[in-house]
Amino acid sequence: MEPFAYNLTEKEMNRERRKARELRNSQWWKRRCAKGTCHYCGRPAAPKELTMDHIVPISRGGRSTKGNVVAACKECNNAKRHFLPMEWEQYLKNVKIK
Repeated sequence: MEPFAYNLTEKEMNRERRKARELRNSQWWKRRCAKGTCHYCGRPAAPKELTMDHIVPISRGGRSTKGNVVAACKECNNAKRHFLPMEWEQYLKNVKIK
């Protein structure tokens, strides 16, 4: 399934990536990671092993805001790719069926 790509300019993409880097350096994000749990699979992980995932990916029109980012293990973040939440849920259902 190929995700629908928004026509974001390179400037807009870079702005959101810069905001994400700033957010990763915030105390809010450090506290979020200190909980040590992946948002998607719920498994424990060392805070340094958690990555920032955009629930609605930047490439799909999502923004780098506190309400749109979660701490995820690298495995889940890589598997989720550019899926929207409902696409991710469908992907998980399909994986369990097979």
